[in-house]
Amino acid sequence: MSAKLNFRRHPIHKIISLLCFLSLISLSKPTTELQSLLNFKTSLSKSPTDAFDKWVPDQNPLCNFTGITCNPNKMVTEINLSQQNLSGTLPFDSICSLQSLEKISLGSNTLFGSITEEVSNCTNLKFLDLGWNSFVGKVPDMSSLTQLKYLNLNRSGFSGQFPWKSLENLTNLEFLSLGDNSFDKNPFPLEVLNLENLYWLYLTNCSIEGKIPEGIGNLTLLQNLEISSNFLVGEIPQGITKLKNLWQLELYSNNLVGKFPTGFRNLTNLINFDASTNSLEGDLSEIKYLVNLVSLQLFENQFSGEIPVEFGEFKSLQNLSLYTNKLSGSLPQKIGSHSGLEFIDVSENSLTGPIPPEMCKNGKMTELLMLQNSFTGGIPENYVNCSSLHRFRVNNNSLSGIVPAGIWSLPNLSIVDLTWNQFEGPLGSTIGEAKALAQLFLAHNRFSGELPATIGEATSLVDIELSSNQFSGEVPVTIGNLKRLSNLHLENNLFSGTIPESLGSCVSLNDIGLAGNSFSGEIPASIGSLRSLNSLNLSDNKLSGEIPMRLSSLRLSLLDLSNNQLMGRIPESLSIEAFKSSFAGNPGLCSENLGNFQSCSSDSSKSGDFRTVISCFVAGASVLFLSLLCFMYVKCKPKGFDHPIKRRSSWAMKQFHVLSFSEEEVVNAIRKENLIGKGGSGNVYGIRLRSGKQLAVKHIWKSDSGDRRSCRSSASMLAKGSLLSPEYDAEVVTLSSIRHVNVVKLYCSITSEDSNLLVYEYLPNGSLWDRLHTCQKIEMDWEVRYEIAVGAARGLEYLHHGCDRPVVHRDVKTSNILLDEQMKPKIADFGLAKILHANGSKDSTNIIAGTYGYIAPEYAYTYKVNEKSDVYSFGVVLMELVTGKKPVEPEFGENNDIVQWVINDMRSRGSVLHLVDSTISEAQKEDAARALTIAMHCTMKIPALRPSMRMVVQMLEEAEPCELTGIIVNKDGENGKN
Repeated sequence: MSAKLNFRRHPIHKIISLLCFLSLISLSKPTTELQSLLNFKTSLSKSPTDAFDKWVPDQNPLCNFTGITCNPNKMVTEINLSQQNLSGTLPFDSICSLQSLEKISLGSNTLFGSITEEVSNCTNLKFLDLGWNSFVGKVPDMSSLTQLKYLNLNRSGFSGQFPWKSLENLTNLEFLSLGDNSFDKNPFPLEVLNLENLYWLYLTNCSIEGKIPEGIGNLTLLQNLEISSNFLVGEIPQGITKLKNLWQLELYSNNLVGKFPTGFRNLTNLINFDASTNSLEGDLSEIKYLVNLVSLQLFENQFSGEIPVEFGEFKSLQNLSLYTNKLSGSLPQKIGSHSGLEFIDVSENSLTGPIPPEMCKNGKMTELLMLQNSFTGGIPENYVNCSSLHRFRVNNNSLSGIVPAGIWSLPNLSIVDLTWNQFEGPLGSTIGEAKALAQLFLAHNRFSGELPATIGEATSLVDIELSSNQFSGEVPVTIGNLKRLSNLHLENNLFSGTIPESLGSCVSLNDIGLAGNSFSGEIPASIGSLRSLNSLNLSDNKLSGEIPMRLSSLRLSLLDLSNNQLMGRIPESLSIEAFKSSFAGNPGLCSENLGNFQSCSSDSSKSGDFRTVISCFVAGASVLFLSLLCFMYVKCKPKGFDHPIKRRSSWAMKQFHVLSFSEEEVVNAIRKENLIGKGGSGNVYGIRLRSGKQLAVKHIWKSDSGDRRSCRSSASMLAKGSLLSPEYDAEVVTLSSIRHVNVVKLYCSITSEDSNLLVYEYLPNGSLWDRLHTCQKIEMDWEVRYEIAVGAARGLEYLHHGCDRPVVHRDVKTSNILLDEQMKPKIADFGLAKILHANGSKDSTNIIAGTYGYIAPEYAYTYKVNEKSDVYSFGVVLMELVTGKKPVEPEFGENNDIVQWVINDMRSRGSVLHLVDSTISEAQKEDAARALTIAMHCTMKIPALRPSMRMVVQMLEEAEPCELTGIIVNKDGENGKN
């Protein structure tokens, strides 16, 4: 009764005011949440995305914003904007003011900056995904996020010490992914062992060291355990055998030892198991019970014994990699007969017996790799039906017999490697149907018969290696159709007849080896037009006539014309000491420069009259030929051709820096006496301006087309053509947008309708190749080499990570690292560079670009181009700096390069200290050896295991010499120290 009386005493307007006040309180929360979301949008406003198009409060309530989910009270519970091209920094002060927020999903974007401490205010979060972004700095303390069930920070750019202690409070976690970040080294975090609700644990590549704890067996709900690419040691713990729910277990690229623990057979739910690249040993008997395996990767270990016959009964097996172990016995003959086997690699073991006949029974096999074993017998006949096959490598075995004819024409085959076996019979004429075939390796067998003319129809061929067989007859002229052919080796066969002139049409040829045959006739002059040719070996044949003068234009590192029947003058540019032995066994040759040959001016009474007649004939023919040239010149020359480079109006200059010179001053300096080098895509001239400033000018080579070829002026130094070359476009697009102290500076480009010039800064100390390996070699102690390595790495890091879009150089090598007057390195020659598409897709090509010795192994087979290909090449450069060796040296052994040499030596001796260049002081050899270890990481076979260039720079900085001193480079090229 009294309550009613009290109510009635309040005026009505006070009641209304109270209700209004309460309604304002309820409305203020959505208003605050709207402001938080708009702050979030503002921080990411420069993102190239349409995700925020509906984030317009005047038109849509906030719960209708793209990626936003609300609860019934219209409070924001989820922000889900993964894979939306978001870019910018995250305002966690605004985000975490959303009091009901339970889910943040922003993975697979390009978010950057640091994660601030305000993230700890998101106390209701159950789901946090920031993976695959580009953050920097440390992960802040997350102890307050006690509701978290899902935490993904994988590959996000974080570094420093991870707050492992935070995990003690996150006992609700079911999914934890922290891998692929550059965290500081830390023992296996014991805090993880208390997260008994985990079903997913991804700690790959996040610097964990020490042993895997026995307590890992506490995580009995685990379905996925990935702790690869760390610094783990010791044995696989017995506790792992308790994880019976595992369907994926990845332990690869650690330093694990010992045998599989007893009871490993209990993991019968395993589908994917990878323990490759460790030092595990023992047999595979525990594995034979894992009948549900789809992928088994145990390569690069020390397993021994036989491969269990039970593997042949696995009904789901698709991928099997057991290469580089100590396995023996035969491969189970039923393997693949019950499953759709796609990939098998059992190379580098001691396996015997025949090739299993049904591995391609289900028509899915793409790669069959069985090299370096002791397999016997022949290639099963039914493999001719394996149209899915891409790679077929059985080299270095004891296989024999005739290769089934249908093998040669498999439509998807990119590599056939049968070298070092006992195969016989012909190379099938159906080879022309192998349209995808890039590499044909048949060396060191007993193949015979003629090379079929249809080989010219296999137009994807890049490598032909047929040496040391019994092939005979002439090389077909159709070989000229192979425009992508880079290496041709026909040594030590029974080939005869003339070397076809069409060989000069194989415009990509880098290496020609025809030694040890019975070729006769003259050396085709067309070989001199092969601009990419690096090695030419025609020794031990029956070649006659003179050495073509056109060979003088080649930049050869190897030339061997010895033991033929050549006569006449050795071209002056080839008469150098480096090629002294290249002409031995040709008594008819003469030279004014090489002491072991008769002088070309010496005369005998016996031959005087004959030579006079010959001279008169040559003189008359020359007059007639010159007259014909003059007639053709007048007849063919286009209007205005008399002044090809002097018409200023025909030149267009694009400048990328403030310039103090004109295009005319540059063009007038392009003269023969200023030629200082030849790059992969053009001549380079060193010019000095009137002001005294020096510049380097590259004149890009271009192809002529149509009738223009027949009307070229031999007097003009600048090549003619009507179209800009792709090399020119690539270099200009790349370099004009780049500003970095370790990348060569492009001042401008100068173009006309028929010429392309690029004007760079001049670097007086030439290339790193020159300073390491040529007559311009200088003594460089480790301080100098270290600074060069770090500078070059920073230049590549900028290209990969600092540009708007990643730039892949594709031809990283010491000759493309130029040195300024202070020996500071600059990355140069982007004629092969490609800018990766913004969507992340990588460029690929069917032509192998790059330089032998530096090319990543996967490139030769897949043609995939990405940043990791550059990382491999840089690793080779680093090995050169440490060892002083070239990428390819005879001492490395047949088919070995510097990478394999270092790896083999490391395996045999367990140390790399002795590989350090002897000219490096003893006090600095340990520092240099640390860099060699980094180089080994860069040159890992599997691209995914190579570090990024950003990580390489970090590793090199950590390997800084203990007492790094300043360097002075004297004018005479010698080094001094401050």
